[in-house]
Amino acid sequence: MSFKELFPAKHLTGFISSLLLTVVALSVLFFDVSMKTGVVILLITAFMQAGIQLVMFMHAGESEDRASIYTHTYYALFIALVTVLGTLLTMIWGYK
Repeated sequence: MSFKELFPAKHLTGFISSLLLTVVALSVLFFDVSMKTGVVILLITAFMQAGIQLVMFMHAGESEDRASIYTHTYYALFIALVTVLGTLLTMIWGYK
């Protein structure tokens, strides 16, 4: 086996990308950014990092049943969004 076959380049790329996204998210703390800008940066980096984790480390696209895995992931995201928005609607926005 050659070095190229043994070296986990895809995993290393995912790890470095995750570290960079973490540094970007931490920059919200160190730089004085507005609340809206900070939330937008944190949301974008969080979703990007979740995608990297799903594809690079959980091997979501490498199995034969990848359509099922992505369908379950989209369903879970939908349920999470409905739960969060429903909670905000009833508890914060004062639905009567």
